[in-house]
Amino acid sequence: MTVTKQNVRFNAQGLQVAAILNTPEHAGEKNPAIVCVHPGSSCKDQTAGIYAEKLAELGYVTIAFDASFQGESEGEPRYAEYPAARVEDIRCAVDYLTTLDHVDENRIGVLGVCAGGGYAVNAAMTERRIKAVGTVVGANIGRVNREGDPIKVLEAIAQQRTAEARGAESMVTQWIPSNQAEREKAGMTDIDLVEAVDYYTTPRGQSPNSPNKLKFTSMGSVIGFDAFHLAESLLTQPLQIIIGDVQGAFGSCKDGHELYNRAASEKKDLFVIEGASHYDLYDRPEPVNKAVEKLGAFYKENL
Repeated sequence: MTVTKQNVRFNAQGLQVAAILNTPEHAGEKNPAIVCVHPGSSCKDQTAGIYAEKLAELGYVTIAFDASFQGESEGEPRYAEYPAARVEDIRCAVDYLTTLDHVDENRIGVLGVCAGGGYAVNAAMTERRIKAVGTVVGANIGRVNREGDPIKVLEAIAQQRTAEARGAESMVTQWIPSNQAEREKAGMTDIDLVEAVDYYTTPRGQSPNSPNKLKFTSMGSVIGFDAFHLAESLLTQPLQIIIGDVQGAFGSCKDGHELYNRAASEKKDLFVIEGASHYDLYDRPEPVNKAVEKLGAFYKENL
């Protein structure tokens, strides 16, 4: 099915968020719609955009957007990752969809990839206009960043905030090593880190809207965030979780199992794609197509 892509903007807490709206050809008067949420460090033009386009080809109106403070969206300080803002962005994307004449406001779903999956789940718990929740290698970004020595990081953040309050330059660091040589020098050999560098820093997935920059002090709120908090009581919508069985440091496989066990949803499914790693499910055609086939059936039944 042919898809019309349109660059749009919507309001999120006073900021203009940049998005791509995908509309299937021959869309009817009232169509189901899906908000697609990108991973941490990512943007609308990467994996979230791939899923958004493929789901649009199945007949869904889809929207993928750059998080507030990132990419082509507004917001200062730049490169900040604020979980509360990320979750509110999703609610505001739903707001925007309800203003479109060709969207059925009672048939809106969400799909999140990696950290975007955790944010999608968190938003759905208190956003009842979201009727179905999908995650692809969904990860709880707070849990990921609490591993290691979070207190040491928080102490460094505290010192940096004081320095910046006194006039020091804003500290902008990296999400991942800038290339494989830098990764190897740091002794990072885990498959998720190897493939993250390959995806984000080479032509495979590189985008100017995903510059591998991170406002260091924003990580304080990330460390204190639990994407799955209250899932046992508030996450009641139909839920489709998709993971690969090749496990890496980011832990999306274990997070998928945890979310499945914790979610209050009566209708929930955990789909494991054998032989697929975390980043295979970002853009590799075979695993992505398997995921999209599963998601298409899920949203068809629940939207």
